[in-house]
Amino acid sequence: MSAALLLDRVSYRYPGAATPALRDVDLRVAPGEFVVLAGGSGSGKSTLLRAASGLVPHFHGGEFTGRLESGGLDTRTHEPAQIAAVAGTLFQDPETQVVMGTVRAELAFPLENRGLGAAAVARGVEEAALALGIAPLLDRSTHALSGGELQRVALGAALAGRPRVALLDEPTSQLDPVAGDELLGVLRRLNEEWGTAVILAEHRLERCLSAADRVVALHDGAIVCDADPCGFLDWASVHAPELQTPGARLFSLAGRRPLPVSVKDARRTLAADDAGRLDLAMRGQGAREPSGRRRRRRARVEPALAFSSLWLEQKGGATVLRGVDLAVAAGERIALMGRNGAGKSTLLRVAAGLVDPTRGKVQRRGRVALLLQNPGDYTLRDRVGEELPAGALAAAGLEQLADRHPRDLSGGERQRLALAIVLHGERPAVVCLDEPTRGMDRRHKDALTALLNGLADDGTAVIVATHDAEFAAAFAARTVLLGDGRPVADAPTADVLAGGWYFATQTARILGGAALLPEDGAALLRREVVVA
Repeated sequence: MSAALLLDRVSYRYPGAATPALRDVDLRVAPGEFVVLAGGSGSGKSTLLRAASGLVPHFHGGEFTGRLESGGLDTRTHEPAQIAAVAGTLFQDPETQVVMGTVRAELAFPLENRGLGAAAVARGVEEAALALGIAPLLDRSTHALSGGELQRVALGAALAGRPRVALLDEPTSQLDPVAGDELLGVLRRLNEEWGTAVILAEHRLERCLSAADRVVALHDGAIVCDADPCGFLDWASVHAPELQTPGARLFSLAGRRPLPVSVKDARRTLAADDAGRLDLAMRGQGAREPSGRRRRRRARVEPALAFSSLWLEQKGGATVLRGVDLAVAAGERIALMGRNGAGKSTLLRVAAGLVDPTRGKVQRRGRVALLLQNPGDYTLRDRVGEELPAGALAAAGLEQLADRHPRDLSGGERQRLALAIVLHGERPAVVCLDEPTRGMDRRHKDALTALLNGLADDGTAVIVATHDAEFAAAFAARTVLLGDGRPVADAPTADVLAGGWYFATQTARILGGAALLPEDGAALLRREVVVA
């Protein structure tokens, strides 16, 4: 049986790039395999998927050598439109993939292009909508969807035709924890029952590692590890600690083996090693504040941003925000969390003045800088070096990309460029970021945390809408959880993220809520073992 995806000595260089994005890549993915692509930002994951879909080099240009077959089609002799019939693709920016006016039309479009009859198209639309939990959205305008809803719609369109290969670039990056788990369930079913090969690039490996048959790690465009999940974690602990999942990092720092692939594996190992003593010792113990977090008392002053009895109603009667009362002090670091469609992005748009509330009041003490979910909206030039002065590019760690086109950057690189553009110029009173860690590896998340902490130390209030519980735990002192357009929880981050099923870090789920981050959890494990 032919391979679902085959790369034979594939190398590729983007136009204007000094170094190749892919270097002599040999990879064979069998039908029905589930492969996770791991690696830092700019390691080549997105480029590999672009090549597999035919966009490299047909759309991006550049220099391509070697042979690549996707779904049995040679990308040198088949256009991306032909490859799309056998390889369903979802990239990091679903905003650019949705072309129809309604969700139903978007799901039907690829099926109609294949010449299917009306009944087959209708059945395919219903099945995709049910599988991805978007049936209530079928008659909604695609322009009125949240980022997470748009991501599920784009994925539904990619998978509706039951492709031989599914090429997915961070498909859970904008999904809430429940939707992310449901998506992985859909991918497992596609993989196990339909025999669809799944190639999934992801930074938040804790979400998908337990579903994988193989993990292929890339560095500087070359494959540096190809192993099962357990073998990959062992390799990463030695050669690439930044790729470890939080659970594996927790065990590594605590000196425990084997490294766990899932929360279940971790809890089973701890229970066996310590005969339940750790669970008893930690039961009822509240989560400790992350060790690196700085607490400061602030005098009661006029807030940098405040919402008073804020309502927002859309045409057609939908209510997006419901009586929001929220005050943000200068220098505060707030994580805004909640399920897809809860109103997070809308609240940030209102804060920045892009959307006027139906009623209620917004108070601002200065400029509100806003970074929305699509970083491509912030780039206007043909070269990265034309977007910002050299000093600003260097501060963002992007100076080596000055001659590249912004569209050729990885998702994480585009995100960092857009953030640098937003922060350039007059210092804002408030910075609002919508899913800023999309496409970022742990090293760049740490750098983002340091940057935002520096802004907060200088008196800028920072609000981050995110589904990334690990980032929220490392960055935010306060977490506001939205539900149906209103805050349902507003408390210190340790209180909100410690004991939940979904809005919780992997460390908290392993340790029963006793710690949020691997470093603090490892210290607890070491102490409990000594005491026991």
